[in-house]
This record gives sequence, C-alpha cells and structure tokens, in this order.
Amino acid sequence: MEKKRILIIGSSNLDFTMSLYKLPEAGETVVDDGGVAYIPGGKGASAAIALNRLGAESVFCAKLGADIHGQKLYNYYKELGLNTSYIKVDHDNPTGLAVIMKEGDGKIRSVVYPGANAQLTTDIIMEAFECNPDALYLGFELPYLMVVAAAKVAASKGIPIFIDAAGANKELDLEKLPPVEVFSPNEQEAYELTGIMPTSMETSLRAALAIARKSKAKNVVIKQGARGAFLYDGKRYNTFPAVRADKTVDTTSAGDAFTCAMTLEYLRNGGDIKEAIKYGNVAGAITVTRPGATSSIPTEEEINRFLYGDGQ
Repeated sequence: MEKKRILIIGSSNLDFTMSLYKLPEAGETVVDDGGVAYIPGGKGASAAIALNRLGAESVFCAKLGADIHGQKLYNYYKELGLNTSYIKVDHDNPTGLAVIMKEGDGKIRSVVYPGANAQLTTDIIMEAFECNPDALYLGFELPYLMVVAAAKVAASKGIPIFIDAAGANKELDLEKLPPVEVFSPNEQEAYELTGIMPTSMETSLRAALAIARKSKAKNVVIKQGARGAFLYDGKRYNTFPAVRADKTVDTTSAGDAFTCAMTLEYLRNGGDIKEAIKYGNVAGAITVTRPGATSSIPTEEEINRFLYGDGQ
C-alpha cells in the first residue's frame, strides 16, 4: 500500500525536564538528585514522529532557532526519516523550550517559551503545501492565525483537515476554521472549548455538538483516557471502550498515539471513522505499556500483530 503523505504544521520544542521532590518556595534553594534531561518535544513534532512510526510519510513544517537546540532537533528529525524540507530557521528567536517540573507526589508543572514557533508565517505555510499532501494535521500550539491560515489553504485545495486540539483554550474562535474532517480534543480540551466537561454520555454529546457547530467538523472524537473515546459524526453518537492494556507503565504519549493512528487509518480505509477509532484505541493501549514519549508509540507492524497475531 502506498504511504499516505501527511503534512504536519506545528510546534517543535526542546523539553527540559526536572524530577524533584518538591518545588522551592520563594527565596528557597532546594538541592535534589531527581535528575534532569533534555528531550525532543512539541505537539507538532510528536505527531510527525508518531505518524512516521505508524507508517505515514510525515512532512513536518515548523520553525527552529539558529542555536544548538535547533540543530540537534533538526538532526534528530532527519535521522528518524521525517521530511524536513519545510523546517525553517529563525535567526532572531531561539528554538522553543518547555520546562517541565515533575514533583515527587506526581504533580507536573510546565512553562513553555514558544520562541521560533511563534514566528511561523503564511509564506512558509503556503510553501509547505507544495508537497501535495493527502491530509493536513494541526494542533493549537501555534499562533491561532497561522492555524486558521493553514486550514484555509488545505480547504481551498480539497485536502482533508485533522485537528488534535492540544493547546486549546476558551479564547479560540473555532468558527474561523473551514470545515474539518476530524476534530479530536481530550476531556479537558473539550471543557476549555465549550465549558462542558464530557464525563457522561449526556455531557459528552453536548460538548461534541457544541464543537461540531463551531468547527463545522464532520466527526468529533473526544479522547477519554481509560474510558476510551466518544464519537459524534453529525448524525449519531457512539462510545468506544478503551482496549485493556496488560500493564500501564507511562501514559505520556497515549493521546498522540491514538489521534495519529486514528487519522492514518481513516485515510487508509476510505473514511470509516469507527474502524479508525478502534485502531487508535489499540495504538493507545500498546503505548501505555512502555516508558517514554514518542519512542513508546507502536509501529504499524506492532498494531497488526496485536490485532491479527503473528499469522498476518
């Protein structure tokens, strides 16, 4: 089967993670041996890497700073096999940085410095569509004007638009978007966009209806963690129980795995959203059994072994 070419326009960060017993109070110095690490991050980059692992041709459009962090990230993407033709270098702003503080009680606090991510332009976006993609994949970690601009270019060319609502907030005007093929928030993102927390069948439907009206989405898929996923397709709604994992080790990239796998399977199977969600649930179930971020996302072969066994 010919690979689906997916254009991902999104954020690229270097994540600086700190594991510590507790955050210091104002004026306090804490000495801790929890460890620190620099890890490739950013929702756009994570999606590009995930789609590549799942069997798509990932074309990543982003902006990096002209610094050592940007060079390391660019080399990393090249080594993984991403199409980096539309990654641009910003000589005036640093590469995006996320500082992630993990406390001993499990609390996570994050600070994001967008840097070069905030400098993506419509000219760069227009150029990226020269790759003739089968689909456009977007999130909300970029300036919203650029998200809308990219979506409008895709719509004008008849290219289906898939949105992972990571980075969503109540200030976003979804009505500015052209019709979207699949719009997929998690529960908190759905709440941010609608003021409705989708924890029951009724509230999930209300949230999905509100999103569908605003975004003109053909399908709204709400990620609900261990409970699975909720679908509203414009006429009917369905729930899809999560696939049970043997052992949950790390849930970090489960949402990315689900949305990317769902998107790719939807493109490959001719638009059957129900089968695509089931496929995404399998990807998420495998992901949580492994430590790490994008490295924990399964390949197409691993999902097929889960679904069909070693015989196929």
